[in-house]
Amino acid sequence: MADVAWIVGLLDGSRDRADVVRAAAEGGVPAQAAERVLALLAAAGVIEDFPAATLRVLPQPARAALAPELATASLAHGDSDGGARTLARRLAAQVAVHGDGRLAAAIGSLLRRSGIGHVVLADADAPASTSRASGTGRPDLTVLTGQRPPELQEALIREQLPHLAVSASEAIGVVGPLVIPGRSACLRCLDLTRTDRDPAWPLILAQVASRQPDPLGCDAPLTAAVAAQAAFQALALIDRAAFAEAVTNGTLELVLPGWQWRRRTWPPHPRCCCGSSGRA
Repeated sequence: MADVAWIVGLLDGSRDRADVVRAAAEGGVPAQAAERVLALLAAAGVIEDFPAATLRVLPQPARAALAPELATASLAHGDSDGGARTLARRLAAQVAVHGDGRLAAAIGSLLRRSGIGHVVLADADAPASTSRASGTGRPDLTVLTGQRPPELQEALIREQLPHLAVSASEAIGVVGPLVIPGRSACLRCLDLTRTDRDPAWPLILAQVASRQPDPLGCDAPLTAAVAAQAAFQALALIDRAAFAEAVTNGTLELVLPGWQWRRRTWPPHPRCCCGSSGRA
């Protein structure tokens, strides 16, 4: 029993299964005995193996800075690994943020502080491949803020790159849709749906694209609120490698002075060439 107690004492969150067995052997406990103890504990549902090495590769200051994020992720997702798996996903993730305003900067900052390993800021009119300029490779998500040139949208669809639209101006913030090419409504789907409701929409869209308001009408609190919502939806995708349901085939909209988020549904449009309507 003394050996068992000592093995249990090694389960402090700093070691994975192999590390525990190795440390036990160094302490004079046979590997077979250590494996048996771990198997019994696992069968009882009181331990869970996780990539502890992910935590060790981080310098102590970085690990301490991410502690609130890890604790929150562990509680929110019901994980028993102290957030290690979530951290591993975030460190490996690559997010490109297109835009040159303070909204893009705020989103990029939140994602970095949340543990996203590679965050690339690119100009709004840069091609999708710009996100690969730093050598980070294919982004897991591209965030589009401000102006969204049609050629950039087409490139993202063509390269099958998930992307999230975000905007804030005229006292209105919009997060979404999250576009999973071929599987959920794209930005053109939204324009086609709006055109069905209002035939003048293409003319309105052309005017909006050619003349942006100056100043935008987006104060600091609205910028922070929209950036936080966008970062949350991006992390929802990264953390679970699945749809962020709130903005898939929909948008979250914040209209001042109400400060209440509301969701609008935007289904894939049957006339859009993105191919998502057959999967809705």
